[in-house]
Amino acid sequence: MYAIVESGGKQFRVEPGKVFFTERLVGKSEGEAVSFDKVLMVKTDDGKTLVGRPYLENVEVTGTVLEHGRAKKVLVGKFRPRKNYRRIKGHRQWYTAVKIEKIEVK
Repeated sequence: MYAIVESGGKQFRVEPGKVFFTERLVGKSEGEAVSFDKVLMVKTDDGKTLVGRPYLENVEVTGTVLEHGRAKKVLVGKFRPRKNYRRIKGHRQWYTAVKIEKIEVK
């Protein structure tokens, strides 16, 4: 069983027991339960596929916040040839690790 949920403007394929990394969930502390209400699609164990238009109302995806952190540094560079112009900037994106507990179709 798996579901496609939307979080932080991105879509993720989640399964019960798996951990996924999403944009930082502000206001959620580590160990706190979180539910995702923007569920786009669900594939059940018996082979049924439910597709929302755009979201499914009768599906609940719940998980637990494992940690908040920052990803590895990404270097962003600008360069203009023959002008002695070089700029390098680093960026580390905040993330939240969420472990999916259950996908429930009501």
